[in-house]
Amino acid sequence: MSFFELQSKRLNGQAVNLSEYKGKVVLVVNTASECGYTPQYAGLEKLWGEYKDKGVVVLGIPSNDFGGQEPGGAEQIAKFCELRYKVTFPMLEKVKTKGAGQSPIYEFLARKHGEPKWNFHKYLVGKDGQVRAAFSSSVAPESTELKSAIDKALAE
Repeated sequence: MSFFELQSKRLNGQAVNLSEYKGKVVLVVNTASECGYTPQYAGLEKLWGEYKDKGVVVLGIPSNDFGGQEPGGAEQIAKFCELRYKVTFPMLEKVKTKGAGQSPIYEFLARKHGEPKWNFHKYLVGKDGQVRAAFSSSVAPESTELKSAIDKALAE
């Protein structure tokens, strides 16, 4: 099984095959608009700008699993991300990251690296579609730890 075999929908409802990211390094982040970590959107956008031409995709996936901090619908989330943080990286539909009804994406991501403990948990997927690492919410997008892991995955 590979991350790139999965499917989802974009925030606008359009179907997406994750195979379109095959051969790239993907940073998957469960996002929320009303969280103390929400300002990480700015860092994620900066990371996306810095790495997208090197073969990295930042993929935001909204979730309301932690503290009810993403109560909005798709349109509200999209508007918030665009107006508040000028987000241009791909955003998928809101999903369950844990428990009953867990998204197949998170079922795959959590298999070896555990379920997210809070919003803005990050999973790094290598070019081969396998999870390389997971990072807690407290690891900022601009951190040396995260950038080093991305650079290492790019070199593989």
